Amino acid sequence: MAKQFLRIHDTSFASRPALDIGYVKKMKDLYKKLDKFHNYVIDDHLDRRKADKDHFVPKDVVDVLLQLAEDPNLEVKLTRDCIKGLFQSVAQTPSATTVEWTIHELIKQPRIIQKAKEELDRVIGRNRWVEENDFSQLPYIEAIIKESFRLHPLATFLAPHYAIEDCNVAGYDISKGTTILINTWSIGRDPNSWSEPEKFLPERFLGKEIDILGSNFALLPFGSGRRRCPGYKLGLKVVRTMLANLLHGFDWKLVEGMRVEDVCLEEEYGLTTHPKVPLQIIMEPTLPNHLY
Repeated sequence: MAKQFLRIHDTSFASRPALDIGYVKKMKDLYKKLDKFHNYVIDDHLDRRKADKDHFVPKDVVDVLLQLAEDPNLEVKLTRDCIKGLFQSVAQTPSATTVEWTIHELIKQPRIIQKAKEELDRVIGRNRWVEENDFSQLPYIEAIIKESFRLHPLATFLAPHYAIEDCNVAGYDISKGTTILINTWSIGRDPNSWSEPEKFLPERFLGKEIDILGSNFALLPFGSGRRRCPGYKLGLKVVRTMLANLLHGFDWKLVEGMRVEDVCLEEEYGLTTHPKVPLQIIMEPTLPNHLY
């Protein structure tokens, strides 16, 4: 599924240049590909629910949305197209933003790109693309992704929490009913948890079991517990596959006249935290022609 989504995502990037002849056709073709993919995902979930019958338990955000769509008391009716739109928003925008931040950081540090390429060439070779089952053998790629999540979490604050009883945390009394906002941006840059927290250093994760799914409170890109991001599994698959293949299959170069020092890491805040100044780079294919 992640591989198919990656192909569609690459097509969407390819259709973004300045308006030119045929851009409407590209948009329509992309819509058809996305619609086909979304129908596949929804039908696959419906088939699994039908097979499980009374023992069905929702496993991801698509299962939950399909259940909500059948609720007759829902104020806003969820149609199949609504579910497709929500799924697209959950899966694509955060993943693309994470990869965008990682590219910003890597382009400023060629040594990291070189080290990642060496790992990919050693494990994958030069005659195929990276696949999902390869990632257990790519610890440096995984370290790059973790470091990107640490330094550039998608949201400055996690979803609001609510204290269900009086409690004391780190010496602070928190009353029942208090709304709690967790600043994951500050946690990822806390010098008490991270050495040289402002630097992008993937090596800090090598040889260490630092979880990003909520058990390590120094790194919470997806939150923790029952309030954890419901789309984290798909998001991780897309980020890993997209970033690894961009590194494996292309050399990255800045556009003419731009220097590494000109790459801006300033943030712009919104629903997600993304780079304030978009980066333009030239991607030159490096693998055999038949792979493209």
